[in-house]
Amino acid sequence: MAEFSLPANSKVRKDGRVFKAPASAKNVRVFKIYRFDPDSPENPRLDSYEVDMDGCGPMVLDALIKIKNEIDSTLSFRRSCREGICGSCAMNIDGKNALACVSACAEVRNDIRIYPLPHMPVVKDLVPDLTHFYAQYASIKPWLQTRTAPPPDGERLQSKEDQEKVDRPSACILCACCSTSCPSYWWNSDRYLGPAALLAAYRWIVDSRDEATGERLDQLEDPFRLYRCHTIMNCTEACPKDLNPAKAISEIKQMMAHRRH
Repeated sequence: MAEFSLPANSKVRKDGRVFKAPASAKNVRVFKIYRFDPDSPENPRLDSYEVDMDGCGPMVLDALIKIKNEIDSTLSFRRSCREGICGSCAMNIDGKNALACVSACAEVRNDIRIYPLPHMPVVKDLVPDLTHFYAQYASIKPWLQTRTAPPPDGERLQSKEDQEKVDRPSACILCACCSTSCPSYWWNSDRYLGPAALLAAYRWIVDSRDEATGERLDQLEDPFRLYRCHTIMNCTEACPKDLNPAKAISEIKQMMAHRRH
């Protein structure tokens, strides 16, 4: 899998601030964290934090919270559920996109380097600007589209087999780990929808209750929106929910080919 590529705010200064652990600390880990403040002239830089892990939880997010609460309150990052469900704490840890809340510090041997998601505009520190990412998700119309009236009982039922087709794609938490690990998305994100949005599109295309399959495929019939995927598979490797965006994109391409013949 391709490792981290810097955000647009390129060259990172190595001479950032250093925060030492107390002399009494016995179990110290060093966290090197990307810092960017739009109001600071020292941009961007890597700050180093020595953390006493004897007073800290095992996950990277535990360490970030400890740093913010006890060492440096200026550090900014997103977090919410702490259970790998919300996707808020997606960031680049030790060169790979991951969720900080389910990434164990013990899995990294040396200093733990933490950056924001690659090739995204940075709002502050580890907080990327996801405005464009969410706009792409909205563009695939991620809701049930129907023309016929619902059944008298008010529910549109589907078989167990049809439900299983949408079960895994529906587990996407929109963390953006997959899209920001994709080189095609890095260079063409203005036109290529990326793995996350295309996985969401696939989820609705294969939903037996949806009645806009043709329109959905028409919208993706474009040299960039769909076909900039080159099956590198970074997206599948990066997904913290063990989903397979690359397979979903491949199946959409097959549907496109079948409808032409």
